[in-house]
Amino acid sequence: MTYTLATTVDLPWTETVDRTRDALSAQGFGILTEINVRSTFETKLGTEAADAVGDYVILGACNPALASRALAAEPEIGALLPCNVVVRRNKDADATTVEAIDPQTMVQLSAAPAVKEIADDAGTRLRKALADLGDAAK
Repeated sequence: MTYTLATTVDLPWTETVDRTRDALSAQGFGILTEINVRSTFETKLGTEAADAVGDYVILGACNPALASRALAAEPEIGALLPCNVVVRRNKDADATTVEAIDPQTMVQLSAAPAVKEIADDAGTRLRKALADLGDAAK
């Protein structure tokens, strides 16, 4: 089962994170949270664990209009928000991977027809952001 949408880009880590933010913003997503997994692992588990995960950040992306519609249709869907977008690169990689949760995952968990509409819209936007990110790397 595939539950993410992904692209791999030949850009440096920091530039990929910045361009990911820009691509999401262009599709109406803001970043509500940011978890630096590498930094957290280094602090809590040590350098070896941080090196094993590599550069890894989780961006909690939210499109307020879509989130509002989703919560109105099914308040419990908030447990699945925001849409997580991962930017990761291990120390030996030549490229950086960007992955987003596939909003269709929500459809599998909800019987509300409005949730499918919202997930379709969010999926279209996330796919466009990832495609634009890939295009920017060329």
